[in-house]
Amino acid sequence: MPAVLSALMVMAGGCHRGESGVGPDELHSAEAERSYPSPLLGAGDLGADWHEDDARTGLASWPWEQDSCPHYKSSDYPAKSHRRAAVERYYRLSDGSSPAHHVVETYEPGWAERNVEDVRRVLLRCASYLVLGSKVSFDVVDPHYLEGTGMLVRGRIAHADTPNTVTYFVMLRRGETVSTVRLPDPGSQVVVDQIAARAVARLG
Repeated sequence: MPAVLSALMVMAGGCHRGESGVGPDELHSAEAERSYPSPLLGAGDLGADWHEDDARTGLASWPWEQDSCPHYKSSDYPAKSHRRAAVERYYRLSDGSSPAHHVVETYEPGWAERNVEDVRRVLLRCASYLVLGSKVSFDVVDPHYLEGTGMLVRGRIAHADTPNTVTYFVMLRRGETVSTVRLPDPGSQVVVDQIAARAVARLG
């Protein structure tokens, strides 16, 4: 199931990892990293009822994979193969409803801007398609979000017998860093805007 589709339908669980067996040099590096502000949102940035999982390092999946879209071909989107690093985190509500997700990617010089172009191409080719008996669609709410620093996208899955699933995607770029926040519909774009502003601040 593609990353964005699974984000809308079924959210994957976070991964917790301890530091047992970590060598002195690695532990020192981990402590040094914690001394710098994280580019990832904290649970409090989303609201009082949110709880955060541990940050997951390593090359996370590209947030815009769309393998179930009939017009999607992975090799048409070269920027993702030029990522240098990525860190991600999941956030959960106490009531067990859909979690949020944040991934921050670092690209090779010149490729973060190419990534934005790739995302726009995905959203154009896969604006609407059918899968698993439901209709997946994407609407670019603001192509120059936050004074041109990013893009705001609304994803929707129209189900036959249950209410629609709505998720917001906030993509922000600063230099060679791309920040993508996936947020279940909070019922107000004002809330989305506030969280997006905090994500921008995290980029420094």
